[in-house]
Amino acid sequence: MTAKRALEGRGSREDRESGVDRESGEKGGASVLVLAIVGALTAVLVATLAVGGVSVAHRRAAVAADLAALAAADAAVGRVGGEPCAVGAQVAAANGADLDQCAVEDVQVLVGVGVALPGGARVAGRARAGPAGADQSNRVSR
Repeated sequence: MTAKRALEGRGSREDRESGVDRESGEKGGASVLVLAIVGALTAVLVATLAVGGVSVAHRRAAVAADLAALAAADAAVGRVGGEPCAVGAQVAAANGADLDQCAVEDVQVLVGVGVALPGGARVAGRARAGPAGADQSNRVSR
């Protein structure tokens, strides 16, 4: 059987006339392209989720620090019972954070909290609170 006769009945007319056998040389090319595209989209999705998770944890740390500082300041001026740092730690824990730092100076309180991320990383938040009119010259920047 000749090569031309073996190609008869397969492929397009142009392929049969040119002697090209497209079935044997291009199998799986589209599959590799699809896998590459799916892999790239998966990488973009994972990166987006990671950035989103860090952003949410950062906001959670900031809110927990603000609330812990306000609660500790209330304890420092006597509005609520308890030791200021212990009250701040309870409020931070209730908001999914750990109290890492607590400093009471007169009626002002500076707190630092941390929120754990998957994989062991941590995001920190800091806040200062005290009664209105208290010295605010040493503000905490975020």
